[in-house]
Amino acid sequence: MNARDDSVANAVFSPSRWLGIVIKEFTQLKRDRLTFGMIVGIPVVQLILFGFAINTDPKHLPTVAIVADRGEFSRSIVSALANSSYFDFIGEARDEADAERMLATGDAQFVLTIPEDFSRRLVRGERPAILLEADATDPVATGSAISAVNQVAGTALVHDLTGALAPLAASPAPFEVRVHARYNPESITQYNIVPGLLGVILTMTMILMTGLAITRETERGTMENLLATPATAFEVMTGKIVPYVLIGLIQVTLVLLLARFMFNVPMLGNLVLLYLMVLLFIAANLTLGLTFSALARNQLQAMQMTFFFFLPSMLLSGFLFPFRGMPGWAQAIGQALPLTHFVRIVRGVLLKGNGWSAVMPDAWPIALFMVIVILIGLRFFRSTLD
Repeated sequence: MNARDDSVANAVFSPSRWLGIVIKEFTQLKRDRLTFGMIVGIPVVQLILFGFAINTDPKHLPTVAIVADRGEFSRSIVSALANSSYFDFIGEARDEADAERMLATGDAQFVLTIPEDFSRRLVRGERPAILLEADATDPVATGSAISAVNQVAGTALVHDLTGALAPLAASPAPFEVRVHARYNPESITQYNIVPGLLGVILTMTMILMTGLAITRETERGTMENLLATPATAFEVMTGKIVPYVLIGLIQVTLVLLLARFMFNVPMLGNLVLLYLMVLLFIAANLTLGLTFSALARNQLQAMQMTFFFFLPSMLLSGFLFPFRGMPGWAQAIGQALPLTHFVRIVRGVLLKGNGWSAVMPDAWPIALFMVIVILIGLRFFRSTLD
């Protein structure tokens, strides 16, 4: 048989050759435990997150009250709002400044103010007004609760307005609820999404670029050059991330310019403070990328690790879905993710004008995350260099 006959024979489909290739691929998948884990893990994680954790109708939102009128009507209104399941009263604010601080830091989603002469004016039939202030940076988080307020207003005093006061229970409601949507009164979606995108972009690019860069050097053998130098593991790690810090700052500047001039996102806070928080967040993501690169055997595994971390970060951070709408276990996971705190910082600085004291409660968890990741990364990176 000549060479031409051999080529013709090889061109004919061979079930045995085909089966051999299939078996080889399954064998490789079996040996690559990370890839196999991703095949099983990603659908499971997506199902759990979308099935249990994602809720676009959050309830039991933290609410504080400023009650200057201690009458029975005020107590009935507070009870009616609490019974609606949308409002969870966590206490009373000392004054308006305290209530303002709690809204700015996110400790409270709503502030209810009942004026001093409320009961007297209600009995006179003057339809007094109470004020409900809402942190409306995320319109989805407060929309359903605000819609429920007017329904509560019509039924809150049904059991109190009896006898001589019964005519007051007729339509319209005996009192008025004035809703003040703070920070995003027009419920513009871009004001909420665009600042959050800043953290999402940095999370994706910083971790992925760093992880791929280190594993690419390992695959090519250039990492061996570092073994011939007296550089320590810490020096190698920090030296690797400096160029990517500059890349991250360029991305942030580009996003902020587009946010301001294309989407008209307000920038009420201190941009110097924002950039300092950006540097902290970039450092946390870059150290995580280095840790992934020390754990991964190749670029594919580094990419898989990045996506496996990125998926819950995006879904559980409050970027796409209301954070307080998630169950307790999902909120606990979200609190451990740096993106959750960075999204709050960016929205707070840009939309609320938050300063140092307001951002610190979300800055230290990012710093703690970075320290923990550095310690883990150093351990694995030393073994890689050795």
